[in-house]
Amino acid sequence: MIELKNICKRFGNVEVLRDVDLCISDRLVTSVVGPSGAGKSTLLQILGTLDRADSGRVLYDGVDVAGLNDRRLSAFRNDNIGFVFQNHQLLPEFSLVENVAMPALIGGTGHAEAIRRASELLDRMGLGNRLTHKPSELSGGEAQRGAVARALVNNPRVVLADEPSGSLDSKNRRQLHGLFFDLCRDLGTTFVIVTHDESLAADSHCIVHIADGRIVSVEDRREKSAKVNSEINQTN
Repeated sequence: MIELKNICKRFGNVEVLRDVDLCISDRLVTSVVGPSGAGKSTLLQILGTLDRADSGRVLYDGVDVAGLNDRRLSAFRNDNIGFVFQNHQLLPEFSLVENVAMPALIGGTGHAEAIRRASELLDRMGLGNRLTHKPSELSGGEAQRGAVARALVNNPRVVLADEPSGSLDSKNRRQLHGLFFDLCRDLGTTFVIVTHDESLAADSHCIVHIADGRIVSVEDRREKSAKVNSEINQTN
C-alpha cells in the first residue's frame, strides 16, 4: 500500500533518516519502535506527508505523492490519511462532535452529513452521550477516542498515530489498543503506530525496528499475534 524508497532527512547537521526503505501492508496494524531520537516521529511525518524528505520517494499505491504541489498534497492527505497524536489536540472552543466533523467539513462535506458521520463514529466508540461536551469536560481516554473518531471521519485508508496512548493510564491504554485492532478488522483501516508501549507492539501484525535513522528489522508477527488468530477464527 505504502512504500518509502531511499528516504533521507536532515535537520541542520543531524542526519535523522538515512536510506530508509519500508513497505506498509494494507489492512494491518504496524508498530514502529526504537529508542528516543531514532527517527520514529520523523518517519511518521514523512509517511503522512506532513514533512518532505530531502531525497527519496513516498508512494501510495505506486503514486509518488512527494511530487504533488502543496494544494494537491493537502487534499490527498485529508482524503486518505488520518492522524492521532499523543495529546488529542481537540480544539477547546468546539464540542466533541464538531471536532470530529472538522476534517469532513474541510474536505467539502455538507454540515449535516459531517455531523451525522461524526455522531455515528462517536456512538461506535461509546461516546454517544458526549457529543456536545467540550474537550475540557472529557476524560483523557474519552478525548483520545474522540481523536481517533476525528481521524476516521473521512474514511481514510490509513491512520498514523504518534504515541497515542502515551498520556493514558493502563486501563485506557488497553481500551485504545483494542479499538485499533477492532477498527482494523471491521473497517479495513491500516494503522501505523509509533509507540514505546511494548504490549501494543507485541500485539501488532508487524513491528518495524528503527535505530539511528535506519530500519534495523521488520518483524512479521501475523502468525504469532493472538489478535490475528481471533480475526481468522471469526472469519471462518
